[in-house]
Parts: sequence; C-alpha cells; structure tokens
Amino acid sequence: MARGRVPVVDVQSDNFAELWPSMVLALRTATFIAVDTELSGLGTRKALLSPCIDERYKAVCGAARTRSVLSLGIACFKQLPEKSENTFLCQIYNLTLLCTEDYVVEPQSVQFLVQHGFDFNKQYSQGIPYHKGNDKGNESQIQSVRTFFLELIRAKKPLVLHNGLIDLVFLYQCFYAHLPDSLGTFTSDLSEMFPAGIYDTKYAAEFETRFVASYLEYAYKKCKRENSKLKDASSQHISVEFCNYSANMSRYIDYRHCSLEEANHSEGEANRVPVCEKFSAYGWCPNGVKCPQSHNIDLIIDEDDKLCEKAKKRKHRRKRRKNAEEPEKAFEQGSSGKEMELIHNGEEEPPRKQSCYEPANTDGRPLEEENSAVEPEGSSDISTRGERQEEDLRSTEETAALSPSAKGNDSDQVEGKSEVLAGTVSTNHPDIPETEAACASAKQNASQGPSSQVGTHRAGFDAFMTGYIMAYVWMLKKRRSTQTDAEPWCPDCHNKLYLSGKSVPLQIVKSSFSKSSAAHNQKMKLVWATG
Repeated sequence: MARGRVPVVDVQSDNFAELWPSMVLALRTATFIAVDTELSGLGTRKALLSPCIDERYKAVCGAARTRSVLSLGIACFKQLPEKSENTFLCQIYNLTLLCTEDYVVEPQSVQFLVQHGFDFNKQYSQGIPYHKGNDKGNESQIQSVRTFFLELIRAKKPLVLHNGLIDLVFLYQCFYAHLPDSLGTFTSDLSEMFPAGIYDTKYAAEFETRFVASYLEYAYKKCKRENSKLKDASSQHISVEFCNYSANMSRYIDYRHCSLEEANHSEGEANRVPVCEKFSAYGWCPNGVKCPQSHNIDLIIDEDDKLCEKAKKRKHRRKRRKNAEEPEKAFEQGSSGKEMELIHNGEEEPPRKQSCYEPANTDGRPLEEENSAVEPEGSSDISTRGERQEEDLRSTEETAALSPSAKGNDSDQVEGKSEVLAGTVSTNHPDIPETEAACASAKQNASQGPSSQVGTHRAGFDAFMTGYIMAYVWMLKKRRSTQTDAEPWCPDCHNKLYLSGKSVPLQIVKSSFSKSSAAHNQKMKLVWATG
C-alpha cells in the first residue's frame, strides 16, 4: 500500500531565529495561509453558546484575557501554476509558545492535550515567549511571535481557519493588541488587518459542500476522498507538494507516516465494532479514549456514504413510481403535505446528520434553521425528530461545548476539533496527503480490544487540514464560476465565520456604525511604517 509523508516543522525558542527567514518568506509567497491554535482553556462554556452573538463575543474575550495560546499552527499554501492550476506547495509550521504572564490552565484542557500528544515539558522549557495585549515599548525590530503576527498581516493573504471566531479573538489579544469591547469594532479591525479576506472551512463544509458533518478531520477526509475520485476520473483535482528539506533541517521536522486506511479498518471490524454515534456527529465523545465504540473517521464516512446511497436509490424508485401514477391517485392515498414532501425528497425519515452530500448540486445555499436555539453540531434537521431524541442531542451538544476538544475555534461552535488520530499522518499519494490513525498505534491498540484510538492533536497539522479543505472548496467553486480578478478570492466564503445555531454566518465587515479601535489604528501605523 502506498505511503507518504507530511512534514511539520517544529519551531521553538532554540530555532526560532534560525527559521525566521524561511517562515517569513513562506508567508509572503503564499497564495493563502491557514492558521490553527491550541489553547489553555475557554472558561465558562455556557456563555459561549449564548443566542446573542455580542454576549458570545464578550465570553470569548474574557477567556482570551485570562487564558493563553499554547501552540500556533501555520500552513502556507502556494499555488504552482507552472505545474497545474490546482497544484500547491505547502509549508507547515508548529510553533510552541509560552505566555510570560500569569494565565489559567484548565484541567480538562490539559488532560485532552496530553492524551493527544501535547508535550508540556517541551512547552515550558522551549516555548517561544510572548506577552498579551498592547505593545510594551519598541518591539517592532525584535524577532518575536508578535512581530511574526505582524508579518502575517503584512503579507495581505487570505486567512483560513476552521471554526474561526475563537482563534481570531485569541490571536488578536495574544499577539496584536487589547481586544475592543464591541464585536462591531472587532470585525471592523479584522477587515482592515486581513483585506484579502477571512475564510472559515467549517462554514464551507456545512454551507458550500454540504457535508453531513463538518468537524475538522471529517471534512478533511471527505475532501480527500472526493478529490481522489476526481483524480481517478481524470477530472480537475487538487495536488499538494512539500519541500525537500535538507539534512540539517530533519531534526526540526515531524514526518508523519501511515497507509491510506487504518490497518484495522475492514468490513470485519465494521461488523464487530459499531461506530460511536456521538463522535460520528460531533467529532467528540464524552467517553474519550475509553469509548468501546469506533471513532474511526473512515468507518464513519463509509457509513454515511452508504446511507446517502440508499437514500438516493429510494428517491429514484419513488420518482419512477410517481411518474407511473396519476397525480389524483397520489392524493387519494391521503398523504399529508409533510409526507408528500418527504417522498419528494426521497426520505422516509429525517437524515441522521445533515442532508446527503451531492457534489453535482453544490449550490452554496444556507441550511434552513428550524429554531434559533443552539442546535447540535452537524445536524441541521434535528428539530424534526421526536422531542426525546431532540432533548438528548441538545444535551449532548452542550456537553460537547464544555469539552476541551471543543476548543474549536469559535465560541459559537460546539464542535470539538476532531482528534488527529494516533499521532501520525499518512499520504496515499505525494499530492494527496491523508490523515489516518498511525499503523503502529493501530497495531498496539489491536491487543487492547475495540477501544477508541487516540493520537497527536497538533496545531500545525490541524492548520494543514484546514488549508487542504479550503483548497478543495476553492477548486470546486472555481470550476462552477465565472470569477473575475475584481472579485474576492473564493467569494462564496469570503469574510464569513460559522455560527452554531444560526442560519447566517458572522460577516467580517467594517460597519458604518462602528469605528476601528484606537489600539488597532496605532498598530496599523506600526505595521506599515516598519513593513
């Protein structure tokens, strides 16, 4: 079975200066930049799910002022037009950070990060130091995380995140300036900081590609599968290449290896170990590594694909029957309007997650929301179920929001970023990297029975998965559009942040009713004065 490697460059205090030139060059030459963070906590999660977006923002601001960024992932995707229109060179960096001010570390977050490979010894011994809030004196000439963030702004590239609001709030407070009190001021500042646009792959996965689930690893692997189908059909598809690093760089690079599918991913195992429904829907499970059911993303996607295929066949059969019958006969059967609607849609019952993904029908229309309450992640049709099931799922969602894995990147999101299973990553093809449970870890877990696999949860690799999703969505949208140079990059997703429980995204725009903050205005002068 084919194998490959995805290189993630580890950056810490002892090599930060050495790697600085290559990191800045990667930012400046990128087509777009994907970012991810690992945090020390989020505070009181209930406020993060407030129906009022302004209240959610205030809750995230409170967390950002008292917690810290533990690691920062940067994935720079550079288009290589000399090879093909959709070929990218990707450079991935994982920066281990250490806030020099007192900050809160939540036990749940620590437990989650340790379970997924985060090295706190390394963080405290080799973390790159930084302080939060406004600048202290003349820092513009110092190579630091804060000046690196200024380089990210100077690059004027599209910024890509997954579930991005929390990430953006923490990035602003930790590396830029004190957060403004108003959400309107914050979005106004962001629109000037990133004029090329901000893109949220959770919004893209849920509203544009219409995947049945949209947590990070599910969306990434789904994009990988669909892209592989396009490649096999000799259709337009994306390819990703990586740098050939020199031998002296090898000590800084975490190469991840694995096969296309996990060693224990087979029909036999599928019959023995049922998929964990909570993990399948949310990318999070309250039992964590102790769950006796499967958290295998490949298995989950297999099941979803089978359900979608069955739904399509039912729809086609009903359509044939309907065409063969007189319309009066259909009404004589006494079907209610709702029953007729379900028949028209080819559904006997509401889908388990969202509606099935059909690439040919990617029209970008937002999912309709049944009510304004925060609804379970990845499940737009929950309100059509029985009350008991609805309450159970709503309870599950709130619990998921309280979990460290739900650090996600947004206070509004209850989705936990899915675990990058088993600590290693594979590429089935050099152009098409694949995130899977490590083969070695799978073998080790095989002797322990059908427990969930766990692995490394790294900001660097999460940033890569985020960027890959965006590249795939961009390729799909570009095939169907007549985009001109005057339009924003990937206009359907431009400046839209996903908001859980809302049928519309948060728009990153400068409102005529909101002014930019004073700290931001001062910072922008510094950005371009020293750029």
